[in-house]
Amino acid sequence: MVLNKSKPVKTYLHPRNRNRVPYNLEAMVEVQTELTPFIQPNKVGKKSINFSDPKAVKALNKAILHFYYGIEYWDFPEENLCPPIPGRAEYIHLIADLLAESNGGKIPKGEKIHCLDIGVGATCIYPIIGVTEYDWNFIGSDMDPKSIASSKKIILSNSSLKGKVICSLQNNSKWILRGIIGKEEKIDITICNPPFHASAEDALKGSRRKIKNLTGKKVKTPNLNFSGNTQELIYEGGEFQFITNLIYESKAFSKNCLWFTSLVSKESNLKAFYKLLHQQQVSEIKTIDIKTGNKISRVLAWTFLETEERALWRKERWN
Repeated sequence: MVLNKSKPVKTYLHPRNRNRVPYNLEAMVEVQTELTPFIQPNKVGKKSINFSDPKAVKALNKAILHFYYGIEYWDFPEENLCPPIPGRAEYIHLIADLLAESNGGKIPKGEKIHCLDIGVGATCIYPIIGVTEYDWNFIGSDMDPKSIASSKKIILSNSSLKGKVICSLQNNSKWILRGIIGKEEKIDITICNPPFHASAEDALKGSRRKIKNLTGKKVKTPNLNFSGNTQELIYEGGEFQFITNLIYESKAFSKNCLWFTSLVSKESNLKAFYKLLHQQQVSEIKTIDIKTGNKISRVLAWTFLETEERALWRKERWN
């Protein structure tokens, strides 16, 4: 990796996060030339891009994945969410640490580890990072056939992902895990970036805030392509209801999965989630903070397996 030593390291990111070190734009444009027209001086005269421009953000992400993760093809429909890679990588590294706690402090790697990405989307971003960093196997589920098709194309176009990621269409909008996890199937960990907004109006307000934070300008009808399509952003009841449903459904798969996890954007939701998890008689709950820039989120993790069951899981599956 070629480092840009003129800029400070982002120490708030995980030590294994490749995005901790400032990007070397000069080296990146050599492998991803379509980034070139989007590079421009920022307010302090440093080379950067316009982060309010969805095309610029997409070109930067393509370059990051090519230069730092070895992904040669990465494309998706314009209406889909373009993920911020540092935060996605942070989630993967944090759940690797969580698995290490069940493995004597050593991160379990390789094809024995199976991760379910709930809502893989059109970009396949979590499996890309998980395969690249830890050689895990992934199932990516989604309710949108177009997103599944897009992720499948990314997988088939990159040799490092072939045979490592399976995409599975969720045919029932009321289900999250049912129809995806088989009766006897074992999943080491689930990950989820749930739909945040409860309605289209909420999503529009969120896009306005995002544009204002990036540009300082108020935009009445922002370019929603920057924010993702309806299924990625909106769920009846928003993040709270989605995670509530996930917790309820996880009880039925209590012996199929070692750890269930989900991102939680609204800290105010945690108290209700804790109460519900205790009602479901989980064995352990963990909350892990994620900081990316000025934003703080958290990973909520829970397991139904007792300590002895987790030790047996490790022995039977990982050793």
